[in-house]
Amino acid sequence: MTAWRIPTFDDVKAARKRIEGIAHVTPVLTSRTADAQVGAQLFFKAENLQRGGAFKFRGAYNSIAALDASTRAGGVVAFSSGNHAQALAYAAKLLNIHSTIVMPNDAPDMKVAATKGYGADVVFYDRYTEDREAISRRVAVARGATLIPPYDYPDVIAGQGTAVLELFESVGELDLLVTPLGGGGLLSGSALAARALSPGCKVIGVEPEAGNDGQQSLDKGEIVRIPVPKSIADGALVTHVGEHNFPIMQANVDDIVTVSDAQLVATMRFFAERMKIIVEPTGCLAAAAILHGVIACSGRRVGIVLSGGNVDLATFAALIGER
Repeated sequence: MTAWRIPTFDDVKAARKRIEGIAHVTPVLTSRTADAQVGAQLFFKAENLQRGGAFKFRGAYNSIAALDASTRAGGVVAFSSGNHAQALAYAAKLLNIHSTIVMPNDAPDMKVAATKGYGADVVFYDRYTEDREAISRRVAVARGATLIPPYDYPDVIAGQGTAVLELFESVGELDLLVTPLGGGGLLSGSALAARALSPGCKVIGVEPEAGNDGQQSLDKGEIVRIPVPKSIADGALVTHVGEHNFPIMQANVDDIVTVSDAQLVATMRFFAERMKIIVEPTGCLAAAAILHGVIACSGRRVGIVLSGGNVDLATFAALIGER
């Protein structure tokens, strides 16, 4: 696959073969309490239990594994607020190559520590005044490395789609699939899988209220760029969706909605209290839209991707302790 080809479901299937036996086949969780609350049958794909704590490991490992040996030898570079950073660093460690990650200087300490712990070099930048993509391109050129962006990259998109491929294989066809939306890697990869495996399934992405660039883009029919948003959903604080992602979203995504930070906190608390799992704010985006009635789903079979669980425990405790 070249870096400039829009991926297809065949690429999702190829990615599944590359990550087989490496990425976890994460469990699909259910909750009678949640089902009763919304009057639907909910299936939570628990990517918070994935290696590296998030779905990002799928796309990161697939992207490196797809490189030829000589290209791999130069190492890889990525820019990320945290989950792609950890995932790429972890995948690079498993494949015995060097990684450099460009991270915002306000990234959660837990995510920075984990990224460094996997052996990556970390280069910091100011997300509000500096261009992370430009910095990353310069680093890649200087080090002779391959740049693997967090979402706007075909093999990343294909890898992320394997989570929903597994979901459909586990529970069968669905009426509705809901995933978090940041740059669009997860949503576009998931949409490819949904259209192939459950053609009648509606696909909806969920963004934080403060960062609804994807919603604006889908409504306008072109990629809309916004200032860097501020939200507790740190994994979705992007200024625009990817050029590879948007055509897939236009063709396969039915709607994009938003949720508030307060709804994210309430959803984090629900998962901790009722399902005994830790889900980070970004990972709660899709579930929050369902549990708070932003998306009507009564009587339907609904797949929900919990995209990650990488949240600093002090932050987690402070957030869910608020009433």
